[in-house]
Amino acid sequence: MKLLTFFSDTPLSTMRQTLSRHYDTLTQLARLPVAHLHFDSRIEPDNVPATYRLFTKSHPKYKLIQYKSWGAALIDLQQCGSREGYLDRIKGKNNGGYHARRARSRGYTVTEIDRNDHVDAIHDINNSVEQRQGRPMDNQYREKQARYERLANFRCFGVFSPEGKLVAYATVGLYGNFSGFSQLMGYRNNDGIMHLMVSDIIGLLIDQGKVRYVMYDTFFGALPGLRLFKTMLGFQPFRAKYRLL
Repeated sequence: MKLLTFFSDTPLSTMRQTLSRHYDTLTQLARLPVAHLHFDSRIEPDNVPATYRLFTKSHPKYKLIQYKSWGAALIDLQQCGSREGYLDRIKGKNNGGYHARRARSRGYTVTEIDRNDHVDAIHDINNSVEQRQGRPMDNQYREKQARYERLANFRCFGVFSPEGKLVAYATVGLYGNFSGFSQLMGYRNNDGIMHLMVSDIIGLLIDQGKVRYVMYDTFFGALPGLRLFKTMLGFQPFRAKYRLL
């Protein structure tokens, strides 16, 4: 009934514009490269299958497609070849490599951390702004964690200022033939700390050679600012096909 009402009450010019937008979107989706992402439950028997179920459930708005299938934000690390090959892809002014170099030149460093050694600092980062990506901070970030659970398939990294202060952190999950950013939080500044952290982690994944892809959620659900950030760091939209091993 809603569709019939739309066609009966909408001017012809508006209908054409709407149909054109839908056609452009469908064309864009059909041209996406395909990535076969494998979940391996042997890595972690609880978290990995649970994440697989999350990624493959029905999309909340488009019921006929999987939650994180169309427009998954991925980098094919195999195509990069090496850390240097990846950095070459994101070089150039105002690209991710430029901002990462700027942060490094200002004395920021990235290292693997145990979140339980930085509970207060992480809480301060989480509450440093009222909103992120146009939405209020979720209550789970507002509340101070007494202790963080350690999962076998997760690693955490932090960015430290020249004075030794934790200014950003990220958690990265290993699921099978791909790794995915789970959390990515930091203070807002113009020093390029987030670009440095993401590019260093991706470089490490390439060096280790254990995964083919790295994922940062999706493209089409992201606001323009976050989508630009992903693009600057080399992420591209893919159609992801999932399999649980």
